Amino acid sequence: MRIAVTGSIATDHLMTFPGRFADQLVADQLHTVSLSFLVDTLDVRRGGVAANICFGMGQLGARPVLVGAAGSDFEEYRAWLDRHGVDTGSVRISEVLHTARFVCTTDTDHNQIGSFYTGAMSEARLIELQSVADRVGGLDLVLIGADDPEAMLRHTEECRSRSIPFAADFSQQIARMSGEEIRILLDGATYLFSNEYEKGLIESKTGWSEEEILSRVGHRVTTLGARGARIERVGEAPIEIGCPEEEAKVDPTGVGDAFRAGFLSALAWGVGLERAAQVGCMLATLVIETLGTQEYTLRRAPFMERFIKAYGQDAGDEVQRFLV
Repeated sequence: MRIAVTGSIATDHLMTFPGRFADQLVADQLHTVSLSFLVDTLDVRRGGVAANICFGMGQLGARPVLVGAAGSDFEEYRAWLDRHGVDTGSVRISEVLHTARFVCTTDTDHNQIGSFYTGAMSEARLIELQSVADRVGGLDLVLIGADDPEAMLRHTEECRSRSIPFAADFSQQIARMSGEEIRILLDGATYLFSNEYEKGLIESKTGWSEEEILSRVGHRVTTLGARGARIERVGEAPIEIGCPEEEAKVDPTGVGDAFRAGFLSALAWGVGLERAAQVGCMLATLVIETLGTQEYTLRRAPFMERFIKAYGQDAGDEVQRFLV
């Protein structure tokens, strides 16, 4: 099963200021602020929802196709993804813009000053999925993740017109989208991904009830934080999956991306929905125990030991043969 993942590709530049921003602000001069902070640390992390999902799928041996736009500064990031089992041959490289970037400084009170540079992500709307399909010999599923909004709309319409099954996954972009845009993006999706809060926001913005939305998608997959995930289908009882026990809760960033990576990888293996959600929850647990979205290492033996402990020997036997 050949799966393409569209969405953002970005890097995070995270700095720490060993003081308080508030101490540097003069109340009667806030209209003309000019400040420079000498920071102690710089942590550069690889990110972007599509890249995070593909990294996880690569760790599971699913060989995903990354579809997005980046700048000429992407080469080091590309090499990292290539080494971890991601097909980066369909990433568009901008001739004029840098890869999307989040730059943020955090003080000792955990206040933050940050900026997000969209950069090359705005060129994702120029990517044609048919050219991707031609290059890799066809696509069985396209996950349409948070990206340039025009790109999300174009990719969705192209999937419909070319009869390519797709998964709708708005995540960070849902806040800026109108109800009409959300209705267009989810209608006819084979899978609709969201967390619990986004689920309610989708219903509020579209004006569609939970039942109406479910009638328009094949499967509705909702992540529930520490409670795991739920899969719903018309006429079927919901599938509820719990999470494995955490060894530590270090950083929740990227946990949802990891769930999607595990879920999609298991679909590519050909296992059922319950098992796919279990793999997703197990991979998400590894990420929450790690600082950074792509800094975890999937070691097969410990992964399976924890998976079997959480979901039983039968589930382990079904999954283990794919982790070689």
